[in-house]
Amino acid sequence: MKKIDMIVKAPYFFTMCGEGVGFRNSVSMLVDGGKILGFIPNSEVDKEYKAFKELNLNNHAIFPGFIDAHMHTKDNIFRGLAQDTKNWMMYGLQPFQNAADEKSRQAGSKIAMIEAIKAGTTTFGDFNEQMDENCYFIEKLGVRGNIAQLIRSAKSKVYKVGELYEFDKEKGEASLVENIKLYNKWHNKADGRIRILFGPQGADFLDLDLLLKVRQVAIERKTKIHMHVQQGDRETYQITKRYGKRPTNLLEDIGYLDNNLIAVHLTDCTDEETRVIAKHGAGMIVNPASIGIIDGIVCPSVEFQKAGGNVALGSDQAPGNNCHNIIHEMKNVCLFNKIKFQDPEVMPAWKALRMATIEGAKAIGIDDIVGSLEEGKQADFIAVNLNVPSMLPVYNYPMRNIVPNLVYSARGSEVDFSVVNGNIVMENRKLVNIDEDSYIEGINKFSDDIGKKAAAEFFDINGTNNKFMKEEKL
Repeated sequence: MKKIDMIVKAPYFFTMCGEGVGFRNSVSMLVDGGKILGFIPNSEVDKEYKAFKELNLNNHAIFPGFIDAHMHTKDNIFRGLAQDTKNWMMYGLQPFQNAADEKSRQAGSKIAMIEAIKAGTTTFGDFNEQMDENCYFIEKLGVRGNIAQLIRSAKSKVYKVGELYEFDKEKGEASLVENIKLYNKWHNKADGRIRILFGPQGADFLDLDLLLKVRQVAIERKTKIHMHVQQGDRETYQITKRYGKRPTNLLEDIGYLDNNLIAVHLTDCTDEETRVIAKHGAGMIVNPASIGIIDGIVCPSVEFQKAGGNVALGSDQAPGNNCHNIIHEMKNVCLFNKIKFQDPEVMPAWKALRMATIEGAKAIGIDDIVGSLEEGKQADFIAVNLNVPSMLPVYNYPMRNIVPNLVYSARGSEVDFSVVNGNIVMENRKLVNIDEDSYIEGINKFSDDIGKKAAAEFFDINGTNNKFMKEEKL
């Protein structure tokens, strides 16, 4: 009898192998050394294998862990402060960003990560400034990180509509140096769970020399660039005014559109521009809820897929989206595209699930290790409880309804277990490597201070939410 680390027994496995969801039943999954050894019929497993840990999940379906490919977890401290307003970045978020310090942002980040794990996320595509502490927390949680540090030349201030950003070359160069330091310290660390990317905020926020330098640095280090691309008409305006061409045209001209690029949003891309980016081999991350709330736009992920590109899902940030929950994003990417195309078949639930798993992994360049449950890949998986109202009843014939129920009905609380690299990070909905309550307690102590510091600028802007306050609508 062979001894291994873990045997996972459950009635349903959705491996995401092949072109669909890779459904398997009447089997057990074998895990050893942090990797998946494969599957074996239930009738044979106990005869051939003995495990140090046996997960008997009789009421569960097993899926690959979800990938949240684009997050700004530090902005979680501003949850709910910038929705329902135009000029979201400058008039909604910026007054509060200007009022926060690193301590408060880190506190918010930790709450965001806890929230995401409890909804099935095992890979975090986090992106912000000063990401060293985020890497430490990811290492502590036991999850996987695909981390980018923000690189930016534009001065941080509230810009008026139509005002060109002011560049500070020294600031830009310093931010690149910080990203390189983060790479040197954390890339492939934490048992290989952390990879470091390079994070130019967007083509509009960097001077052209720095944008090109970032690309060269990333290529030399054999890692990827994680960047907002054509993120709304604001970016299009900035690039057109500065260079006389649209962002996609500029990026194509300078050689930025290749498989080193992970392009986020594409909010203001035409269908033709979307096809250009996809055909050059870049990956895409779509954030349906965030861009829906911020801009009222459905980003062109369907067009990107039609052109042969891979698309991942992201939750973005809580002052826009309001949550870090990939099940929420799966539902929204389906609903929004059905409405956009007036076609209920355009984005089925199974396709959204692939975007949260294997297609997402391909889009961000980690499908060599995760995204599907197959021999040789890291054992990153979650167990979804089917014996709860949101997942009941369960049908298997003439069709299975588990995937539609996961995408359209689940809320995240159905996820009971999360495993990364073969190690349990959440068991019976409790995170095992931290005392989550200790992070949740006291988060509200930052609210009063940030609110007081942001008030003058908030009132001076006199945006939609200030008017809502005056009218007692909030």
